[in-house]
Amino acid sequence: NIATLNAYEVTKIVTTCPHCFNTIKNEYPNLGGTYEVIHHTKLLQELIDDGKLTFGKDSFKGRKITYHDSCYLGRANGVYDAPRRILEALDAELVEMKRCRTNGLCCGAGGSQMFKEAEKGDKEINVERSDEAIATGANIISANCPFCTTMLGDGVKNANKEDAVEVLDLAELVAQAKDL
Repeated sequence: NIATLNAYEVTKIVTTCPHCFNTIKNEYPNLGGTYEVIHHTKLLQELIDDGKLTFGKDSFKGRKITYHDSCYLGRANGVYDAPRRILEALDAELVEMKRCRTNGLCCGAGGSQMFKEAEKGDKEINVERSDEAIATGANIISANCPFCTTMLGDGVKNANKEDAVEVLDLAELVAQAKDL
């Protein structure tokens, strides 16, 4: 990957995956790949702050949204505010889960839980996280990671709440607000 990126003289990379963001930002430099790496939530927040991305008034007014902090964007890289600032710009009512930001609970995807059969125990981790999100009363669970949205979506299905609760990436919320 690094040889190809360097051959094309890439200087900036935007990722949608926090795992990729973490790897390219923190591990590639030691292997010869030095790039400006930005996660799409940070890019969207910067576009909003610069007035280049605007929304109609009341885009999500009255909608309760809870936000899931992914492990690699949040705890590994300290990105917590950009996603919340996007929700604020969308005029959504952010309802935080009891475990959020630095105390956020992993959905299980980063630990490869999505690729294996359930283990013995009281509850699968994605089900526990989804139940915590559902308990906020939000009708949208937003995340910033394709793996997290899959795990949380499966947890919502497990609770038979897919008619009442949507799981969407922040970029999907922005697209809806722009009628894209």
